[in-house]
Amino acid sequence: MDNQQQPLEDIQHIKKMMERSSRFISLSGLSGIAAGVCALAGAWFASREIHCWVKGDCQLGLLISSAGDELINSLFWIATLTFAGAFLSAFIFTYLRSKKNGIPVWGATSMRLLWNTFIPVAVGAIFLIRMMQFGEFQLVAPGCLIFYGLALVNASKYTLGEVRYLGLGQIVLGILNLWWLGYGLQFWAMGFGVLHIVYGAMMWWKYERK
Repeated sequence: MDNQQQPLEDIQHIKKMMERSSRFISLSGLSGIAAGVCALAGAWFASREIHCWVKGDCQLGLLISSAGDELINSLFWIATLTFAGAFLSAFIFTYLRSKKNGIPVWGATSMRLLWNTFIPVAVGAIFLIRMMQFGEFQLVAPGCLIFYGLALVNASKYTLGEVRYLGLGQIVLGILNLWWLGYGLQFWAMGFGVLHIVYGAMMWWKYERK
């Protein structure tokens, strides 16, 4: 019986080694939850800032044209601090899981993951900055969701396969937001906040609960 099980155990061991060498599998579900919480907090602060200027449905282009640089600066710093908090917390939880699994955070696999995430995000940032220069602020939220979703789909082949579904969810929300432009903040909170928390909780339950 032992002789029959040994080849199967060897195959499973080889499969795990190949997976570790080709995919970065140390992404923590807690990273997704932390990033989602940061995004919801940022959306809440942004909504408070916006409601200082307008009540009800938010047409961001008209709002910024009437409010001026003060609102732009406030939203910029809220977005910057939200991104910094989400990135730092995600890195910490991923680092802790990598250390627990005995897998280095920095390596060829993680670099491929970062590059395949960075390129769509960087292109999207350039595109959206140019759109804002033309005053098309209402496209910022759906653009962020779509390009971020594309980045996740592109990077999913170098990490957990479930990341692909998170990316597809972001893309769908971004496309829907194109038809409800006055609700960009709500879609932004749903995509970067709620979807991340749901994804993170599912990944923690599936891979880290034990």
